Amino acid sequence: MRRTGTANLPLHGGRAPRWLFERMTRLAGAILTYMVEEMGPGETVYRFSDSYWFQSLGCVLGFDWHSSGVTTTTCGAVKEALSGRKDLGIFAAGGKGAASRRTPQEIEEQAGRIGLGGAENLVYASRMSAKVDNNALQDGYQIYHHFFLFTDRGEWTVVQQGMNEASGYARRYHWASRGLRDFVEEPHAAICAENHGVAMNLVASFSAETRRAMVGLCGENPHKLTLQLEGLKRLELPRRHQLFLQHLHPDSVKRVLLKTYERQPEDFAVLLGMPGVGAKTLRALALISELVHGTALSWEDPARYSFAHGGKDGYPYPVDRETYDRSIEIMEKAIKRSRCGERDREEALRRLSRVAGDF
Repeated sequence: MRRTGTANLPLHGGRAPRWLFERMTRLAGAILTYMVEEMGPGETVYRFSDSYWFQSLGCVLGFDWHSSGVTTTTCGAVKEALSGRKDLGIFAAGGKGAASRRTPQEIEEQAGRIGLGGAENLVYASRMSAKVDNNALQDGYQIYHHFFLFTDRGEWTVVQQGMNEASGYARRYHWASRGLRDFVEEPHAAICAENHGVAMNLVASFSAETRRAMVGLCGENPHKLTLQLEGLKRLELPRRHQLFLQHLHPDSVKRVLLKTYERQPEDFAVLLGMPGVGAKTLRALALISELVHGTALSWEDPARYSFAHGGKDGYPYPVDRETYDRSIEIMEKAIKRSRCGERDREEALRRLSRVAGDF
């Protein structure tokens, strides 16, 4: 499993006007149809895991290039465009707020309708990607948007976004099933966002020792761990540790530690996926492991666009409706031509050209 990119965007309010969203949906549908015909559902879905490509898609559809809304609105338009389109072999679930919480149900329903087995694996991927970016990577962003895209062969990507109200920014995370990796060991392949300072990164390779120690701590008496946590809160520690200790309440953490003590998780992925184990519990275990037992823990924040139709708020210029409608018309005509054999003829000419080049 790997996360293939991250992007930071300023938080903007408001929503896309109906006239723009309807055009975004039509153009998104035309683009996806063309892409599926050219490269297949799997490659089309995989493109969504590239944060630069996704940003470009949002810009082509006419939304703000630097707004947090480019994520939610682009995903919304794509989901609307895919609704009822079984022929493409691509399906969308989730969205913003309450819609994100319906993701597992939507995955199971759509997988059932097309007879796709292994829906539980898709649901697991959805839940774990959110768990990692919300809890295992504590960078100050709370996930509020979760978009899950999958094919009729079980390939998938996740586009999710977190909010940091203090900084006024949102951060977008991309995941892909291609190139399967461990959920909890360096899940990202590329980072393209501004670094915002200290972050507790439990999925960094540098944190492997701490992850193992945290699992071991779950086998110790919760009362002992609580006493260790109380001791840490009384020590004079570097600022970065104080930041992560100040919101920990040993008594509330102890209640969750009692559950982990009874369950005895066998590895970090199981611990991360346990009900009730959230950011505070993981933070308590990680800090005890690092500061009391001396294990290595990463504090590095892992996070380090062309317009075709203008932007919703008039930047860099207002959306040109005439040009937008013309773009939709061109895309839809191209799709019709490809279905009439135009693509086969062009492919034959390319093959002929390659053969001719060999003589």
